[in-house]
Amino acid sequence: MNARASRTGIIAAALLFVCTNGLAQNDGTRAALEATRSIDAAAINDPLRGQDWLSHGRTYAEQRFSPLAQITPGNVCGLGLAWYLDLPSKGTIEATPLVANGILYTTGSWGVVFAVDGRTGQLLWSHDPQAQLRSANAVVWDRNRGVALWQGKVYVAVADGRLIALDATDGRKLWEAQTFDPAIPYGITGAPRVFDGRVIIGNSGGDIGTRGYASAYDAETGELLWRFHAVPGDPAVGFESEAMRMAAATWNGEWWKYGGGGNPWNAFSYDAEAGLVYLGFGNGGPWLQSRRSPGGGDNLFLASIVAVDASTGRYVWHYQNSPGDTWDYPAAMDMVLADLQIDGRLRKVLLQAPKNGFFYVLDRLSGQLISAEKFVRVTWAERIDPQTGRPVLRRGARMEDGPFELAPSPAGGHNWQPMSFDPRSGLAFFAYRDFSVILSDPGLESWNFKQGIFDMVGIRPSGQPGTGGLLAWDPVRQREAWRVALPSEFVGGTAATAGNLVFAGTGDGRLLAFDAASGQQLWAAPTNNAVMGGPAIYSIDGEQYIAVMAGIGGGFAQEPRLAAHGYRYGEGRRLLAFRLGGKAQLPPMPPALPQPPARPVSSDPLVQRGQALYPAHCGSCHGPGAINAGGAPDLRDSRLIEALPSILLDGSLVPNGMPSFARYLDRADVAALQAYLRDRARLPSRNTSSP
Repeated sequence: MNARASRTGIIAAALLFVCTNGLAQNDGTRAALEATRSIDAAAINDPLRGQDWLSHGRTYAEQRFSPLAQITPGNVCGLGLAWYLDLPSKGTIEATPLVANGILYTTGSWGVVFAVDGRTGQLLWSHDPQAQLRSANAVVWDRNRGVALWQGKVYVAVADGRLIALDATDGRKLWEAQTFDPAIPYGITGAPRVFDGRVIIGNSGGDIGTRGYASAYDAETGELLWRFHAVPGDPAVGFESEAMRMAAATWNGEWWKYGGGGNPWNAFSYDAEAGLVYLGFGNGGPWLQSRRSPGGGDNLFLASIVAVDASTGRYVWHYQNSPGDTWDYPAAMDMVLADLQIDGRLRKVLLQAPKNGFFYVLDRLSGQLISAEKFVRVTWAERIDPQTGRPVLRRGARMEDGPFELAPSPAGGHNWQPMSFDPRSGLAFFAYRDFSVILSDPGLESWNFKQGIFDMVGIRPSGQPGTGGLLAWDPVRQREAWRVALPSEFVGGTAATAGNLVFAGTGDGRLLAFDAASGQQLWAAPTNNAVMGGPAIYSIDGEQYIAVMAGIGGGFAQEPRLAAHGYRYGEGRRLLAFRLGGKAQLPPMPPALPQPPARPVSSDPLVQRGQALYPAHCGSCHGPGAINAGGAPDLRDSRLIEALPSILLDGSLVPNGMPSFARYLDRADVAALQAYLRDRARLPSRNTSSP
């Protein structure tokens, strides 16, 4: 059956909290759904269980390596589209599908969960948590990186802070837990993990005045088991633990008034033998250390990997990759666990390639730095001192001498797009981007902190050329094995296989296969939209499949360069699966969204005021310069410009996930934004100086 035929059913499902398609559940699929009850720690952590993909990184080690080898460099050219499923999602897509017993479990925008037959692409059930209706008080994102599986349950964490457990057989809600105060502008974009019966989830929002933390919940009941904060709170209230007391000594000023950030929005790993959970903490909030912690300090646990006891959440060790972060350099990128021979010793290591441009190898039992080397151009630090484990900063990196060319840019040398690791060759595979920007400090005089509004720094293009592509890295020798620059420098997550292949999607709407040893591109297939999440590899009756989610995702959804592809908001969101001999065909792409010709911003005072307001209030979702790549509505649309007062002040699009800005903007502000957007759209100006 062509899954496209089920489009009507899936759209209807999106209108309900739960829709179960009983006709799709024959005896075979029902048995496969019920078999999820056997998913436990042994199943998830079995490196040889190639037929399934049971956790976000396949196993607790997050290596994203499949032992399947049916597809090889010799036959990969025979790979074709097996099926596709159109999704009702409108916004960004970032999930890695999970696979159990031939059933795929994945999420679209706003954490809508889909269960899909992995052989045919037929929708089995869906669950819509309606998160957009409960997120009106926060500037949140609709992106969601997927689900977790455990003993008959599917777990999803959604933007409004709920962690929800669903029955894997039909999508019925079993329990939900509110993980943060909805009155505070947190969000959730990451996929939960289940480590030995504990559901681990973090949150996002460090850029907009929140205090990050990771939580563990009982997988059966939803009871909160423990919580570990990223940064200390108000000392007058008291500290939750000795770890927070220790961290407070590395801060200055009244940091707690500004949240502090550090939110663990993406990465978690688990060493079951050691009983350690690894938490990847985020960037500082506000970005500039001079604002949140005048007088300096390391600002623990920003940009840190923290190991905690899995049972209690007690602090064990930490490693901070960017002390006193002021560049949006988190440690929230995926953390791969491996055992490597280094200097004649077998070391239990943790590998991470974060935004800051260094590839780190840590002893995962002690947190000791083993090595760190640059994998892209780096201007903020000379090197990582092997004795202290600290970066040696370059003069001017904190903008003390004025604007500074920062490489990597805050988009990162490598971002959240998942890294994979082949334990046989010892190579790690990940997307890289080699770009710089000019960073500047606007000064405290112009600073007006508002919780819920992005508090960043001055950023403008550096004018320097850049590249992006796929990188194979040898963590023992700390050098690249190969590097492939791609026409679209935007590359998604990776998966490696025992067939000596590496799969990765791209921002220009393709799925690619590379020879894992040489980096030679062997195969490409159109996906008709960007693929930013990681592929999932699975098999049914001995036949190997590669599944991906298509739909522009991540910060790349706001990249002006990707706008050239003409992706349209709300179109082309799909789940696709490929196999040898696949014959399905995608429908043609819709016409590209036309782009107005570039020109300087008008000198009109009202337009200039709108330009000043736009980055903090609109740019993070709708793109810099009002240029959007399709992850959110393009605000240069004249209909949206005219409706802006109703949208921003009256909350008319709250049901669609667009929050009200009435507590941040007044009518004069909205008039200025309208003038700026008309200028960007090349529409005739209007006399809007009087709101």
